[in-house]
Amino acid sequence: MEIKTVPVPAAGKTAQGLIVSWDGGQFVMIVAEKGVVSCGVVDKDVMERFDAAIAIARGTPEKPLRTVEDLLAATIADVTKKASSSFGIEVGMKGEEALRKLCL
Repeated sequence: MEIKTVPVPAAGKTAQGLIVSWDGGQFVMIVAEKGVVSCGVVDKDVMERFDAAIAIARGTPEKPLRTVEDLLAATIADVTKKASSSFGIEVGMKGEEALRKLCL
């Protein structure tokens, strides 16, 4: 089991990457001041109820998202309404661009 945080520079600010792994699984997310870029571990419906700005990328069993770098390079597959309307984050953009928008 490992839990690690790493600084992630974006748009002149520093977000925090969270990497968690255990025997048989893992997840990764980047927490910025205004929202989160995450793998599919986040429940979008719950985040909608809390009016959170969340951009979600999804790995596959063959190509899981294990690192901050994986998440930044991944394509965003889903977003909350706040991520879209307040920050202009869209499905199809890369995680790096979504993070930049959450850090501006």
